[in-house]
Amino acid sequence: MKLKDKHLLGIEELSKEEIEYFLDTASSLEDISNRDIKKVPTLRGKTIVSLFLEPSTRTKTSFELAAKRLSADTMSISKDASSFQKGESLKDTAKTLEAYHVDAIIIRHSASGAAKFLSQQIDASVINAGDGCHEHPTQALLDAYTMRKKFGKIEGLKVAIAGDILHSRVARSNIFCLNKLGAEVTVVAPPTLLPVDIEKLSVKVVYSLDEVLEKSDVIYLLRVQKERQSENLFPSIREYRRVFGLDDERIKRLKSDAIVMHPGPINRGIEISSQAADFDKSYIEQQVLSGIAVRMAVMYALVGVSDG
Repeated sequence: MKLKDKHLLGIEELSKEEIEYFLDTASSLEDISNRDIKKVPTLRGKTIVSLFLEPSTRTKTSFELAAKRLSADTMSISKDASSFQKGESLKDTAKTLEAYHVDAIIIRHSASGAAKFLSQQIDASVINAGDGCHEHPTQALLDAYTMRKKFGKIEGLKVAIAGDILHSRVARSNIFCLNKLGAEVTVVAPPTLLPVDIEKLSVKVVYSLDEVLEKSDVIYLLRVQKERQSENLFPSIREYRRVFGLDDERIKRLKSDAIVMHPGPINRGIEISSQAADFDKSYIEQQVLSGIAVRMAVMYALVGVSDG
């Protein structure tokens, strides 16, 4: 497997073979989290920095746990506890970290393209943990890993992604990933929450969750991202829930082996009811568990084998 420049900036630039390499590697590393001693020496002597300039719980914690289980030395930098509060630029921060000879930087940033910019400023590997509305590659990888573990394959699966497609980096990365692995992807959203020319991404578009309930193997729900919206793009929460929410009645119409997924955090009572979130078809907890194995695989691939 050959990753471009030893960075993971997005799924769009990966080949099917590179995606499958990550998934296969995650499968081989998953058992580490089930041992009494949850650690291997794979990244001993390597330094990994978490540079999270947007709020995060799941992704940040998952990356840090994954790094520690590979025995890496870790350092965490947040926006509130860094020189960004004093107006320091991302470029200057990159140069500071470069001087420390770190091996990898995991970055989350509100600006699309921030991860790519950082990769051009520093020799260390850069892992994109979410940049604006652009991509969130490790989320897509852990989602694909969860689906493959459940169904034994991705090819031929019918996946419906419902919600705020317009502002969702998770949706973009998942569409790229699932298309490359041979799934059939449908997006479900009001027209105001869909990107222009979304069909060019090789997806089917529908405007009601009811159209996909009985047909889909996976119902993937997205959070309404009010923090990324500058205007009201749908009439009301009540109306959104009525047309696009997975409620107690709709879960009864799912296929017998279908699963429900969500990248978190969940807005219970909006895109998903509490009963649906806790239903036995909900694979939200499995996604969280998959995240550690997948992020271990990413760091292994970028840092652990970088010396050949």
